[in-house]
Amino acid sequence: MPKSHLKYLAILTAGLAGSAHAAGFALIEQNASGLGNAYAGQAAVAQDASTVYFNPAGMTLLPDSQLVLVGNMIKPTIKFSGTVSPALGGGQGGDAGDWAFVPNFYYAHRLTPSLHLGIGVNAPFGLKTEYDDGWIGRYQALKSEIKTININPSIAYKVSDTLSVGAGLNIQRIEAELTNWTGVGLATVKGDDYSWGYNLGLMWQMAPSTRLGLSYRSEVDYTLEGRATFSGLSALNGKITADVTLPDSASLSLFHKLSPQWDLLADITWTGWSDFYEYEVYRTNGALLSYTLENWKDILRYSLGTTWHMNDKLSLRGGVAYDEGPVLDSFRTPRIPDGSRIWVAIGGQYRLSKRGVLDFGYSHLFVNDPKLNYATPATPITPANTLIGIYDSAVDIISVQYTHNF
Repeated sequence: MPKSHLKYLAILTAGLAGSAHAAGFALIEQNASGLGNAYAGQAAVAQDASTVYFNPAGMTLLPDSQLVLVGNMIKPTIKFSGTVSPALGGGQGGDAGDWAFVPNFYYAHRLTPSLHLGIGVNAPFGLKTEYDDGWIGRYQALKSEIKTININPSIAYKVSDTLSVGAGLNIQRIEAELTNWTGVGLATVKGDDYSWGYNLGLMWQMAPSTRLGLSYRSEVDYTLEGRATFSGLSALNGKITADVTLPDSASLSLFHKLSPQWDLLADITWTGWSDFYEYEVYRTNGALLSYTLENWKDILRYSLGTTWHMNDKLSLRGGVAYDEGPVLDSFRTPRIPDGSRIWVAIGGQYRLSKRGVLDFGYSHLFVNDPKLNYATPATPITPANTLIGIYDSAVDIISVQYTHNF
């Protein structure tokens, strides 16, 4: 089976042609301590053990041992308004977004004065869109769901008083479920796989008040195996497979202490979505089951934040960010109605005791009304149809985190 350039976990079957919270379907919600700053400066701030994800070199700035527990509640709003040609009947699909709970866990430990070990458990990618049964786009998409879980053991070494380096191994599992309507009933495709990647980090204390962080997360390659089922014609059921690559990314972050009370944070992050050019899904006998041209592009994310340390107990945060959208208007599908977005975030930290810290944050994402003009060709079981319209989209995120120092 030839390798696909697939960058999105879309195992589709005949007649099958979403949205995450960073652009594409990446999940940046890896802590609550960064949400209030719109995740500005996360590869440089190293304020807690969640630096295992953002930059493992930052563990050299932490206490001897630290545990971080995080809960993120995410609510995307995805409402379509438009038409289908030819007319197939049905509604507009309702709100295809729903509440999702995304937990994170991190632990970091100082093994020697210069050597630190850590581990993180998180979800770096995710997607769920689910339209009402019988909506006008039912032949293109009903449910699209991707889940990942990542176990990230890490190591950091303090080279000098101003330079630290770090690295981590990413052991990942991915699951997908996609459904749509066909002329022979509901089509459902499920698949899963395990794979691995790595992440690297560097932390440079440029001056007593200024720190620079650089981090990189590698691609992760999968070969998903699963099954396609058709509720109205079991003769079409069978095993399928698809090659999947989740994208690499790189971040350059700045942390600067303006004064004892004020911190400034900034960040630019690149994500390599351009390899999401096309996807191919095969039956296990080698027959091509589905081909879709996606033609995504690499994107940048820009963020700026500030923290005000009011007193020994309470700090307040604020931040803004801009995420470029990787999806061109002419290639957008109802499974991934993604667009560029602006983040506005607030949050804070309350120090419960010398050992316990509570972080909290809220962000609203203004999504740039994605447009849709997507055609699917006729197949033996599905009519040709073109879905034309626009989305009213937004995202709300609420995060809470408890940090304990041992």
